[in-house]
Amino acid sequence: MFKTLKTGFSSDIKNIPPQPSLQREGATSPFEGGLRGMFFLIALFAVGFSVTAQEKELDPEVVNIVKPYTPTISDAFKVKETPELNDSISTTKKEVKYSIFSVPVASTFTPAKGKATTVEKTKPIKLYDNYATLGFGNYTSILGEFYSNFEISRTDNAGFFFRHNSSQGDIKDVKLDNKYYDTSLDANYTSRQKDATYRLDAGVEHQIYNWYGLPEDYVTYPDNVIADIDPLQMYFSGYAGGSIALDDSFFEKAALNIRYLGDAFSSSEFNATLKPEFSFPLENLTFNIDGDIDYLSGSFDRNYTNTSEIKYNYLNAGLAPSITFINNDLSVSLGVAANVSLDSENSDTDFSLYPRLNTSYRLLDETVIVYGGAEGGLQQNSYYNFKEENPFVSPTLNIAPTKKLYEGFGGIKGKISNSVAYNVRASYGKDENRALFQMNPLKIYNASFEGYEYGNSFNVVYDDVNTLAFFAELKVEVSNTFTLGINGTYNSYSTDLQNEAWNLPDLKASVFSDFNITEKLYGGASLFYVGERKDLVYNNDPFGNSVGQEVTLDGYVDANLHFGYRFTDRLSAFVKVSNLFSDNYEKWLNYPVQGIQGLAGVTYKFDW
Repeated sequence: MFKTLKTGFSSDIKNIPPQPSLQREGATSPFEGGLRGMFFLIALFAVGFSVTAQEKELDPEVVNIVKPYTPTISDAFKVKETPELNDSISTTKKEVKYSIFSVPVASTFTPAKGKATTVEKTKPIKLYDNYATLGFGNYTSILGEFYSNFEISRTDNAGFFFRHNSSQGDIKDVKLDNKYYDTSLDANYTSRQKDATYRLDAGVEHQIYNWYGLPEDYVTYPDNVIADIDPLQMYFSGYAGGSIALDDSFFEKAALNIRYLGDAFSSSEFNATLKPEFSFPLENLTFNIDGDIDYLSGSFDRNYTNTSEIKYNYLNAGLAPSITFINNDLSVSLGVAANVSLDSENSDTDFSLYPRLNTSYRLLDETVIVYGGAEGGLQQNSYYNFKEENPFVSPTLNIAPTKKLYEGFGGIKGKISNSVAYNVRASYGKDENRALFQMNPLKIYNASFEGYEYGNSFNVVYDDVNTLAFFAELKVEVSNTFTLGINGTYNSYSTDLQNEAWNLPDLKASVFSDFNITEKLYGGASLFYVGERKDLVYNNDPFGNSVGQEVTLDGYVDANLHFGYRFTDRLSAFVKVSNLFSDNYEKWLNYPVQGIQGLAGVTYKFDW
C-alpha cells in the first residue's frame, strides 16, 4: 500500500525531534491543523532540497511511513450573545426620589391691544318693488313701462307689468301708413309653500301693424289706388295659465297655458298646452319622463284667392322618457321622444319617433368641455308664432306642424379664465315640412282688394330643408364694469321642392357690450349683422300670367347705443340711439325700416 520514498536529506528523518502540534488553540477544525502540517512538511522538503541541491553528491535515504494521516473534525463552539454571569456579589439599584421646585418668573412685558383693520364696505344697492319708465323719440315714438310687485304675505306675492311701444312711422319714401302700436298687460301671482311653489299668469296684448311694403320696383300704382289702400292689421291676444313645482316628489312640475288670438279680418286661434315632468332617482341614474299635450284650433275667413275658408285642428301628444347619468366629469342623457299627431280637419293620424341624446365630458376641468348629441321633435306651428316672427303675414295661412327629424351636433365650450368663456358648435339637421315665408303675388283682377293683396304681404310655404350650421361665441365678463359678447352663425341650406330656403339668412352675427363709466354713468352698445336672404316675387306678364322671379335682399348692419345716468337711487335718465348708420335697410322684401332713431326718457323706482 505504501511506497518507499527517496529524498535528498542528508540527515536521518528519525533523528528529527517531535514537532509541536499544528492545531492552534481555539481552532474550530483539527482537519485545518493537519493540512497545515502537511504544507509545513512540504515546505521543509523544499528547503532541504534547495540547500542540498548545491552539494555535489546526494546520499539517498529510505523513509518508512508507519501510519497514514487521518484528519478528524472537532465539534464547533458557538459563543453566546448574552453570557451568564456567575458572580457571587449582586447589587440592587437604589431608588431615586426627586421633586420639582417651581419658582414664578416676574415679567414686565405688556402686549399691546390689537386693532381691527378698517374694511371698505360697498354700499348695498337698494332694490325697489316698483318702477315707471316714460320716453319719447323721433318718428313720434313713445315708450311707457310700469311694473309693480305686491307682497301679500311672507310666502305670497303678486305683480303686474304694463308696456306700450309705438311709433307713427314716417319711413322715408313709403307711401302707405306705416305706424305701429304694441301694448300689453301681464299679471302674475306666486305662492311659495314649504314643499311646493304655485304660480298663476294672465295677460292681454293689442298690436297694430300696416302692410306698407308695396312692390313699387315692379309695379306703378296710381295715386288714387294708393289712397284707397287700407293696410291696417290689428292683433288681439290673451292668455292664462299656471305652473306647479313640488319638492321631494316624483312629480316635479307641470305647466298649463291657454292662449287666444284674433285679428281685424275675423281670424281666430285657440291654443292650449300642458307639459308635465316626472323624475325618478335611481342609484347612479335619474329616470325622467316629460309629457307634452298641445291642442291647436283656428280658422281664417278666406284663403288668398278668396275661394274658401281655412280651418285647422291639431291634437299632438308626446312622451319623452330619458335616463341621465352624471359623475364628476361625464354627463350622459339617453332618451327618445314619441309623438302622436291627430289632424281632425283632414282625418289624418301620424306617429313619429325622435332622438334625444346629449353628452358632455370635461377634458380640462372647466377649461375644455366636449359635448355632442342628437335631438328632434314635433314643432306645432301657429298663427301666433308666425305673426311674432313676421307681423306682415296675410290672414290666409296654411297651418301645419313641422317635424324636426334630427339635428346632430357637437362642439367644445369652456372658460379660458374666470372672466372669459367660449363656445364652438357644428350641427347638421333635417326638417320635414319646415315653414318658409314667401311674398304673396299681386292680385290685379280682383275688384275688392284687401289691404294685404297688393303684393305687400307674406304667405307660408312648406318644404323639407337640410341645414348645416356652424356657431361660435365668446363672452368676456370683467366685472360689473364691463361685459362683452360676440357670436356668429353660418347656415347652409338645401331644399327639396323650393329653389331656395326663402328669407332664411346664411350668416348672422352680433356684438354686444355693457359698461359702467362712473358710479352713476353707465351705457351699452350692440351691433347686429344679418346676411343675404332670397325671396320669390310673382310678376304678371301682358297676358296675365304670373312669372316667378328670385330676388336677393342685401345684408344689413344695425348698430345701437344707449346711455343712462343715475341722479339718485330712485331717479335715472336714459338716451337710446338705434340704427346709427341711418340705413333704411329691408328686413323683409319691400319693407324698409326707419332711419336713425333716438329716444330719451326717465325711470323712477319706488315702494308703495
